[in-house]
Order: sequence, then C-alpha cells, then structure tokens
Amino acid sequence: MEKTKSKVLRAVCILISGIIAAAAIFMLDFFGLLPQKSYDAEYFGIETVKSTVDFNGNGTDDYTDILIGARKDAENKPEYTDKYYAGGYPPENEGVCTDLVWRAFAFAGYSLRDMLDRDIRQNPQDYPRVSERDINIDFRRVPNLKVFFDKYAEKLTTDITEISEFQPGDIVIVNGTKHIGIISDRRAANGVPFILHNGGQAKREENALWKMSITAHYRFNARNLPDEILIKTENT
Repeated sequence: MEKTKSKVLRAVCILISGIIAAAAIFMLDFFGLLPQKSYDAEYFGIETVKSTVDFNGNGTDDYTDILIGARKDAENKPEYTDKYYAGGYPPENEGVCTDLVWRAFAFAGYSLRDMLDRDIRQNPQDYPRVSERDINIDFRRVPNLKVFFDKYAEKLTTDITEISEFQPGDIVIVNGTKHIGIISDRRAANGVPFILHNGGQAKREENALWKMSITAHYRFNARNLPDEILIKTENT
C-alpha cells in the first residue's frame, strides 16, 4: 500500500512539474523571452518588394530604409513612456509605438510629424479625433496616423495567412487603433513576418502578429502624396 501511494505521489509530482514547466515555457514565449528562430523571404520563395522611391537619396529604397529605421529604434529599446514633449519629439531613450514609426520614416528622410500636421491644416474635416490641432502630439496618436495612411498609403490584406502580401517596411495598425508597428524581414516557421514595435516588451522585434488583431495594413509610396504634403525631416 505504501509503495502504491509513493508511486501515485511521484506521478502527481511529475505531472505538476510538467504542467508548471509547460506554463513557464508558454509565458516566456508569449512575452518574447525565448530565442525565436527566424527565416527570410527567400526560404518561402517570396520575392521581397522594393520601393521605386529613394526619398533621402542614400542609395537605399524607402521600404528598406523604413525597415532599418524601425530596427534601429527596436534595438535601442527606448523606455515606454507616454509623455507630451515640447517640439513633439521625445529623447531617443523614450517613446511609444508611434515613435518607432516616425523614427522609421525619419530614417527614410520623411518628417511624419510635419506631413501629418500639414494634412490636418489643409483637411481638418478628415481628422475627427483632432479637436484642436497640435503639431507636438497629433503625429504620435495612432487614430491620426490611420487617417493619414488611409488617405495616402496602399491598403493591403489584413489576413496574415497571405504571407507574401506582408513585406518589410509595411505598416500595421492592430487591436483597433491602440497600437502600430512595422513589418520585419524576419519570418516565423509558418512564413508569418515578425513585427517591429514598441509596447514596452522585452523584445521589440518578435513573432507576435498571431497575438494581434490586424486592423489595417499599409505600404507607403511617396508618389501617392501631393507634393505639398511631402516634407523632408531634419531628424535623420
């Protein structure tokens, strides 16, 4: 009888240990704390789309520049801090999800702050969330960016199973209008791309799109913007 009880106790302990270990692995993976193996587009036979525009004239197309700029911010890991800043721009060691996006665009030569502000001035009726224009904060609000990209960027699929339609440098708005990020050139084993984003998480480039509800997916093409809206950045 004692041997039987001992065996049962060991089995229960093993089962509990297994459940705890599985839960720990799941939580580490969920928060992006486990190493994440990645693949490139070529592995899946996907051709990487390049922009026909090189706005800053650095010899690299816009989509690649946007990708590189987003990755630079992701690697910098600014502290997630939601503040108002005079002049609009937070210091490099601070920011939120929208700051990764304007920094990515700045690396490609665009002043997203000034472009958005000019469009709001010219078309205030298009921005219902802006009751009083403020150049220092309007470009750091996802709903305003959604209006801007709805107007001027190419709208693409929100179905992540259409893996070839998601390209490096694309913009995604997720979870309603609560969050925004840039598509990476790294992909998971199923071909779904990683996302570069700042939600205060440990890893800013991660396999996380499967956890998100994609609201909108865009590809930016400067040729679609009126000349008066295109403004170069001084923050490169």
